Amino acid sequence: MGAGAALAALPSAAFAKGDQVATGTTGRWQGKADGAIQAFLGIRYGSDTSRSRFQTATAPARRRDTIRATDFAVNCPQRSGLPNQAEDCLFLNVWTPQANPNARRPVMVYFHGGAYSNGTVIEPQVFGATLAEKGDVVVVTVNHRLNALGYLYLARLDPRFPDSGNLGQLDLILALNWVRDNIIGFGGDPNRVMVFGQSGGGAKIATLMGMPAARGLFHSAATMSGQQVTASGPLNATARARAVLAKLNATPGDLPDMPVRRLIEGLSAEDPILGGGVYMGPVLDMKWLTRHPFWPDANPLGNGIPMILGNTKDETRAFVDPNSEAVRTLDWSNLAERITPQLKIDAHPEWVVAQYRRQFPDWSAQDIFYAATTAGRSWRGQVIEAEERAKAGVPGWVYQLDFQSPVAPERGAAHTHDIPMVFGTIGAEGTVSGTGPGAQAVSAAMQRAFVNLAAKGDPNGAGVPDWPRHTLPERATMIFDTTSRVENDPREWQRELFAGIPYIQPGS
Repeated sequence: MGAGAALAALPSAAFAKGDQVATGTTGRWQGKADGAIQAFLGIRYGSDTSRSRFQTATAPARRRDTIRATDFAVNCPQRSGLPNQAEDCLFLNVWTPQANPNARRPVMVYFHGGAYSNGTVIEPQVFGATLAEKGDVVVVTVNHRLNALGYLYLARLDPRFPDSGNLGQLDLILALNWVRDNIIGFGGDPNRVMVFGQSGGGAKIATLMGMPAARGLFHSAATMSGQQVTASGPLNATARARAVLAKLNATPGDLPDMPVRRLIEGLSAEDPILGGGVYMGPVLDMKWLTRHPFWPDANPLGNGIPMILGNTKDETRAFVDPNSEAVRTLDWSNLAERITPQLKIDAHPEWVVAQYRRQFPDWSAQDIFYAATTAGRSWRGQVIEAEERAKAGVPGWVYQLDFQSPVAPERGAAHTHDIPMVFGTIGAEGTVSGTGPGAQAVSAAMQRAFVNLAAKGDPNGAGVPDWPRHTLPERATMIFDTTSRVENDPREWQRELFAGIPYIQPGS
């Protein structure tokens, strides 16, 4: 439903039996029953940014009436085919066992993936009712400004937009401020707030951990296949802004009043650093982000935050279709050529292939393609982050999802496959986990570990195998599978192979 309708006041006579009202310091919201859980959907946490594009959002004014919160709001404008996109998109959703101010349950706040340019929390995999019920927690999911609206860096081109490179991050901070000020009324504990996110959501969290404005707003964190070792440099970010402006044949002053769909078309500009579509992401602007998240070490601002870091074993099976012509026709004559654009690092591809063939003589060309691209492209940032936290002696736990999809076995344990495991939404639209005993076992263990972290800053406890901290040189790693277990340094050879090649975060 539209943003305005999502905020319509509801006469008390229209309340359905069993629906609850939550009261916070900034308002009152009427939710609806979602099974045994109360859902409060489409709650505005930020002002209408369509009226102040490229500016920092503000918290909405407190309202005296009770606001209906029974339907999702809108998705941020983006190049994907998501329905119901609108620029006024700063809304969040809450699921709670009971809107009881005395309950003080742990709070789990989810940020979605899609890099920094696409995505939404309005999809069945990340609906929070099951997690809230099984985990006895309050679940919050957040939509925020993406792509050019959230990360187009104009500060060096026009002084009127000093915050433009990190507005998406500032939206998340605004949402966390809303949680701090209101979550007690929904049964949550503002002193036990955990943030978790997959892919781009994890990268947003890694960045927030090093932003002074986010300090104290969350107390534990989990990143799922999402890392941010370095942020975009200001000169590269400015070059990207120039590319977008050239594509639109516009000046910075033209952008605030440009129709939003036309602005989004500017994202098809070729990235001047990476090639392909123009990258958007957080910027080292020396105002909101004053140093890189995990370079040259783990940012001390976030070192006091207990953290889970995880990846899936076969990340790139989600990015490169195993049924595609490029993969089906892989052989030893073309493997190095086809691996090259997928590695995302400046590694000698023929050398990489030769090393894998020597180490794993029984592997096929396809096996090596996916293992090398996962290790070099998608897993590398997590290794760096985990090791930097280990060097700092701060609490961190690492996992690897090995559970292979029974629905699409050719996908293995691919990127995104851990989302329904944590939310307990196995079998939901868009998932390939299946609902068999194996998926149920993995989901139960992952969900309990995440809930434990939210509740007490440590994933260990009933329902989770003993999970040691990630320290050096042991590198203890939880392998989530039908029977979960801990292994030390499970991909040691692959880790060491790529450790000798400098890693540059794509987009930096």
